[in-house]
Amino acid sequence: MNPFILSLAFLGIVLAVSWPLSRWLLRVVETPLNNNRTDRLLTMLLGKSALTGGAWKRYFLHLASFNAILFAFAWVILSNQQHLPLNTDAQGPVATSLVFNTTVSFVTNTNLQHYSGESTYSYLSQLLLMFLQFTSSATGLAAFFALSRGLAGKKDMGSFTRDLARIILLFLIPLSAVFAGIYILTSIPMTLQGAATVTTLEGATQTIARGPVAAFLAIKQLGTNGGGFFGPNSTHPFEGAGIVSNFISLLAIPIIPMACVWVFGSIVSRPRHAFVIACVMSAFLILKIGIATTGETAPTAAFAHLPIAESPNLEGKELRFGATTGPLWSVLTTCTSNGSVAAMHNSLNPLTLLAPFSGMWLNATFGGVGVGFINFFLFMLIAIFIAGLMVGRTPEYLGKKIEAREMALAAAAFILHPLLILGCTALFAATTLGSGTIANAGPRGFSEILYEFSSSAANNGSGLEGLSDGTTAWNIATGIVMLLG
Repeated sequence: MNPFILSLAFLGIVLAVSWPLSRWLLRVVETPLNNNRTDRLLTMLLGKSALTGGAWKRYFLHLASFNAILFAFAWVILSNQQHLPLNTDAQGPVATSLVFNTTVSFVTNTNLQHYSGESTYSYLSQLLLMFLQFTSSATGLAAFFALSRGLAGKKDMGSFTRDLARIILLFLIPLSAVFAGIYILTSIPMTLQGAATVTTLEGATQTIARGPVAAFLAIKQLGTNGGGFFGPNSTHPFEGAGIVSNFISLLAIPIIPMACVWVFGSIVSRPRHAFVIACVMSAFLILKIGIATTGETAPTAAFAHLPIAESPNLEGKELRFGATTGPLWSVLTTCTSNGSVAAMHNSLNPLTLLAPFSGMWLNATFGGVGVGFINFFLFMLIAIFIAGLMVGRTPEYLGKKIEAREMALAAAAFILHPLLILGCTALFAATTLGSGTIANAGPRGFSEILYEFSSSAANNGSGLEGLSDGTTAWNIATGIVMLLG
């Protein structure tokens, strides 16, 4: 069957799954206070005042404070892993710049990895990073719900503490448990034992890394996190054990971002408007999938006149799953700011790379959980303002006027993204900070630098590779870009 048609069929399955998922998410978060055991437990632990709603300033203050505390806590754990338990493989201390980069990466839901997890961090550190994947995803969803309530005309933005706890305990953990169970059934490891030492058929001794991979993989995919337990990410056979686990991982990437669109329509009581938004996002996604599959499945042009058999670009692919999975995954992972990879992006054809690049530059084709819709909202705001000026009417969205203050804030957020990418790319391409770390000179090396900063600014986390990005300069620069982006 045509690979593009297969991709469209997969997209149809995702859209079908996202609708019931949105009903679950909406019920979990929007249920009145004290109507479930989670609220009663939180009231007992924190007091009723912590669960009481308020204005947006209170909500933002709690969100920022919570993430600052997480940053400090994660820094302490990662910096002292050699002295802490669950270090069965005796992992040593980690460079301070890498600790900074990793902490920022996982707190901001970017999950950019300048390391190989199985050879750098202990099980305790990996479990901490898994915990941060829950909290960062829940933070994005909480921000999305606050924005939706504001656009619905509610003065009460809700309680960040209540939203966060409900999303993690009643939505993300149960959903991740289901996916982790499926992964375990498909032979993906789930253990706290150390690396296994085996004797190969040739009589040599080999050390095989393992760990709580199934649990890590579930939230990595569902929360559009993308940070893999292993360095090769989902190309590692312990993260992609077979075609079933590979399909489940693909399915997990876009379902929550798509569900957020339906949730928004319910909160603002405009389901038709949500349907239009979903159609626009889907059209962009289909366009990128078409570009990627065409660019990757067509015979390589450089071999057209040579006396050899023509075939799609098979380099850097997991051939067990065919040549289509790589480009499809590359589009989904960059459009949703997931960042996991199932093929080497550095091996993709030039035309194919247009899709991942555009996915990160727009950062709004469904996007990350919660925050993807917020990015799309900025596009809508600017488009409505321009359209209003063109027809001579005061721009409005959902009955609210769009004036100079709103446009100034939207424009600042809109312009910051390309400024971070282009400014840092220019600096590193023009100096030895970047030019001294590329493996491929010329346009390809420049693309590697551009991709790294695009991924950081878009909170994506994937890499074009071919880049020695484990240096102090790269760790600090991408860490700052992730914080600002």
